[in-house]
Amino acid sequence: MNILIYEWKNFGIEDVCEALTDMGHSFKVVSDENIHERVCPEFDKKFEEIISEGDGYDCVFTFNYSPVLSNNCKKADIPYIAFIYDSPLVALYSYTIINPCNYVFIFDKKQYMDLKKEGINTVYYAPLCANPDRIEKLIRQAKQSGDNKKYQGDIAFVGSMYNEKHNLFDRFKDLPPFVSGYLDAIMQAQLKVYGYNFIEELLTSNIIDELEKSVPLQPNKDGVETVQYLYSNYFLCRKMAAMERKDLLGALSEQFNVNLYTPNPTPELPKIHNCGAIDYYNTMPVVFSESRINLNITLRSIQSGIPLRGIDIMAAGGFLMSNYQADFYDFFVLGEDLALYESKDDLMDKCRYYLSHEAERAQIAANGLGKIKESHTYKIRLSEMFEIVFN
Repeated sequence: MNILIYEWKNFGIEDVCEALTDMGHSFKVVSDENIHERVCPEFDKKFEEIISEGDGYDCVFTFNYSPVLSNNCKKADIPYIAFIYDSPLVALYSYTIINPCNYVFIFDKKQYMDLKKEGINTVYYAPLCANPDRIEKLIRQAKQSGDNKKYQGDIAFVGSMYNEKHNLFDRFKDLPPFVSGYLDAIMQAQLKVYGYNFIEELLTSNIIDELEKSVPLQPNKDGVETVQYLYSNYFLCRKMAAMERKDLLGALSEQFNVNLYTPNPTPELPKIHNCGAIDYYNTMPVVFSESRINLNITLRSIQSGIPLRGIDIMAAGGFLMSNYQADFYDFFVLGEDLALYESKDDLMDKCRYYLSHEAERAQIAANGLGKIKESHTYKIRLSEMFEIVFN
């Protein structure tokens, strides 16, 4: 097949290209930041030129979903494959989601099922995947050169702390005391519960009225998302991520050697080793391989799905310690392929246990890598997608 790939600073494009090459397909990659637009005449013109100048494309592929690209694929009568790895992703609630050209593969089963129940027949469930062959070569090279040694450690977390520009919650100013108290209460309650996100349904009309006075929001005119969805997933869930990650990493750093890889400064965590940001492709797999325990602390807008971080950790042969996410149980065995924690105390106890049981920890990490190689590579996932689209 001949595949047209659109991207703009997406993780995984190189791995997709490598997989397609190994599968015997041809492709063209176009980088265009306008794929994030809902309507863009400039994009439309360029798309038409690319299609007319090409040798004929069998489908178009992107990570995440692009309404403007979907409309262009509909016009050109070309299947559009969108592989979702971000959450929240408000573009999924665009009216264009029902375009018959669409094949939208969502990694969060709960979100997929919610859309499917609403009669959206262009969505499919597909867990995320990795390229363990590339990662294995990278780790081997790091060990041969000795670069791996600087990333060795007991416990590591790679990710945003949501304590700067991503924390939209801090834009709220002069909220009435009852609103501030209410928001704090529901966030504290949600942080104690894994497996069910109730924040959105607790944003009642009187609370929404006060939030809109402080930070007005206007849903897209070509979509069905609500202000409750926007405030819950973009404001409160990110604030909870900041609260939860600070709390858990702070507690762990009091008792263990913890390395944090993030672009965010963390003066509020004086005992953490903030190692700064790292490169996704070339450095992150080495961190996962060389850390005895790798944490996954999921953003609460991901309702049941396995985050990309979790897949990447296992694909590097790293030991994964994650909060509960229901989709793990569809593909992995708890205590054999990974470890899940249920609370802060449980996390502390399990870190202490696995740091003192090296052989068991190493076997679990090896089992997780085996499951990735068996069922969750890009070649496997793309083959599954092509089977749905073309058969």
